[in-house]
This record gives sequence, C-alpha cells and structure tokens, in this order.
Amino acid sequence: MKLPTGQVIGEVTDLRAPLAVRAEVFIAEQHVAPAEDVDGRDADCLHWLVTDAEGSVATLRVLPQGEVAKIQRVAVLKRARGTGLGTALMRHVMDRLAERGFTRATLGAQIDALGFYERLGFQAHGPVYDDAGIPHRDMDRDL
Repeated sequence: MKLPTGQVIGEVTDLRAPLAVRAEVFIAEQHVAPAEDVDGRDADCLHWLVTDAEGSVATLRVLPQGEVAKIQRVAVLKRARGTGLGTALMRHVMDRLAERGFTRATLGAQIDALGFYERLGFQAHGPVYDDAGIPHRDMDRDL
C-alpha cells in the first residue's frame, strides 16, 4: 500500500529492516535489552514494514494465536512520529488481519501510548504491568 505522503506499507519476510527500526526505537531510545526485543518469536510472526524515500521508518509484528492476532513491537522512528504514519500502519495491518480471518486483535500497550490505541478502537483491561522495564497495559478490539 502506498500512502499519499510517499511511504509504502508492505508485509515482509526479510527481517533485517524491521529489526533495525526496532533496535533504534526500543534498544537505543527506550533502553530495552536486546534479548527482550529479539525474543526468539520473530519466526512465528507476520511482519510489516513502512518505507519512505529515506529508508525504513516503521514496523510491527503480529503473533497469530488462533483467531486472535497479537500485535507486537510497534515502532516508528522519531522522524516520522506525529505524522499519522503509525495510525495508517495499524489500520492497514488490522484490515489485512481481518481479511485473513482473524476476529480479534490484542496488544500490550506502553502506558504512554494508550491514547493512540484507544483512538484505533482498542480498549484497555487488566492491571498495569512491567514489560522490559516499561509500564504496559493489555488492550484489545474486534476486527
């Protein structure tokens, strides 16, 4: 999918670019331990990448769990935050997941990002918990 601003969203199997975006956001910026980000589950997941004229700019992965799609590792480089790119990526992926027969999406949201996911229709539930040293809360929505 090509966006009006020139970015392209696509599903990928080569994980070099998604891992590089994740390393910049999670490891460099948020000080997540590399073993926490690269957790051995990438081979079990579906991966999406957003690119623009400067290269890779955003990514996420989805861990299939039956009819539930667990969205994980949503990462947007600092230069693209606040542009609507994260919203476009999430909407695109949720549409693709629904087309594949998933009925529900779930995720663990960083507390600072709850509003972002609420605007996409996710509802928070359960207690706040620590994931990689960052407070999170579970969220889900129908697809």
